[in-house]
Amino acid sequence: MKDSLRQRLQRLSLRLAELETILADPHITRDIARWRQLSREQADAQRLVDLLRHYEQREADLIAARECLDDPALAELGREEIEQAQADLIRTQQDIQWALLPRDPDDERPAFLEIRAGAGGDESALFAADLARMYLRHADRQGWRSEVLSEHASELGGYKEIVLRFEGTGAYGQLRFESGGHRVQRVPATESQGRIHTSACTVAVLAEPDEAEAITLNPAELRIDTFRASGAGGQHINKTDSAIRITHLPTGLVAECQDDRSQHRNKAKAMAVLLARLRDKEQGEQRAREAATRKALVGSGDRSDRIRTYNFPQGRLTDHRINLTLYKLGQVMEGDLDDVVEALRAARAQAQLADLEAGL
Repeated sequence: MKDSLRQRLQRLSLRLAELETILADPHITRDIARWRQLSREQADAQRLVDLLRHYEQREADLIAARECLDDPALAELGREEIEQAQADLIRTQQDIQWALLPRDPDDERPAFLEIRAGAGGDESALFAADLARMYLRHADRQGWRSEVLSEHASELGGYKEIVLRFEGTGAYGQLRFESGGHRVQRVPATESQGRIHTSACTVAVLAEPDEAEAITLNPAELRIDTFRASGAGGQHINKTDSAIRITHLPTGLVAECQDDRSQHRNKAKAMAVLLARLRDKEQGEQRAREAATRKALVGSGDRSDRIRTYNFPQGRLTDHRINLTLYKLGQVMEGDLDDVVEALRAARAQAQLADLEAGL
């Protein structure tokens, strides 16, 4: 183990003792948000300190085993222990490095997923509907709760734009990699000569902000419009102005919701989407400022022109960020995104690990 890593963990051991003292004070529970933050920090620190202690114990075992080599009666036992201790030290150091990787607290947050038709006209809108169905089926497989917040249908049954919300374990952490341009290659239903067309949609995934950390908006900077919802929703929703559109005047960002019969609930949901977009905008500007001084990680959420291609004639999905190719497009479109998500998460973790090792 590098001295710099060992020193970092030893400092963490001191921090753990400090956290235990702070959390032992009964007054800390008066500030629940701070108590939760410190409790999470304590749990993370405890895990790393336990790994350090295990590593140090195996180092001592290795020294003792090497001393056994001088005794013919214990030499064989010593060789076995040396082999086991060395393997355990390697595994423990890897566990320590993985535990040190930065974790995004947003990963467990609910996610807003926005799909917009792009180049390709009606075919792009139909592909947007296919993507929405794919994500909704994936949510069902994960046991998440999903809802459609707003939709703008096209004439042929697709979507010019649709906004979904997903809530469940690791929702944003899984879906964050979907942000970007999605390209489809297939023969459109409207193509009479069997020619393959290429069209595209853009997907944006935003973490729903924690209410305690949400941006405070000035009501004077908001324009709130009510309008009659379009599409399915029952007789009531089509007869009253229950849909809500909120515009943030300084930035021009707009959010709307039309899925509920209650104007009040639609307003609350539209406000949540707007806050997520404003937060994402702020983070994007911060990432842009930092881009000159640090390497961007895979899956950082940047909306590149093309992150993935869906080739229907070949049954092939290609994720261009990590050169991943899968010949199981049918299963993917039915919501089986597990192989894609795990490959992207692994690539991101490897990039983080390389940065961590470079900084030690």
